[in-house]
Amino acid sequence: MGDVLKKRLRQQKFTGVEQEAILNLFIASNYIHSKLDTLCYSFDITLAQFNVLRILKGTHPNGYPRGEITKRMVEPAPDVTRLIDRLVSDELVERFISEEDRRLSMSRITKKGINLLTKINPEVDKFLSDYSSC
Repeated sequence: MGDVLKKRLRQQKFTGVEQEAILNLFIASNYIHSKLDTLCYSFDITLAQFNVLRILKGTHPNGYPRGEITKRMVEPAPDVTRLIDRLVSDELVERFISEEDRRLSMSRITKKGINLLTKINPEVDKFLSDYSSC
């Protein structure tokens, strides 16, 4: 296990197997993240936007406030408001005011957003299944 990592990092030794294992996880995570980013970019969205769309599809036809979306994200984005703004401008998400608490701005996925997920999900599922069978 260590030879590949040593070559990749140009490092001859590690402080222990724990450090080596964690570094391997970081490299693998970065690789998968990069591949998923590329896949999402081919549909003109980012991986973070894809994550928000999937979160909102899970509550469709309802929505979530920004804070709840942030809590549910796999990798919480620092500026979820701007991320949602872009999805709104692309008509993939719409904003509305909560009927229970008029102070809450809610976001919900649109039909266009659902249609986009219908196209992306099989590609993401295939990518993930290709790696799970290794």
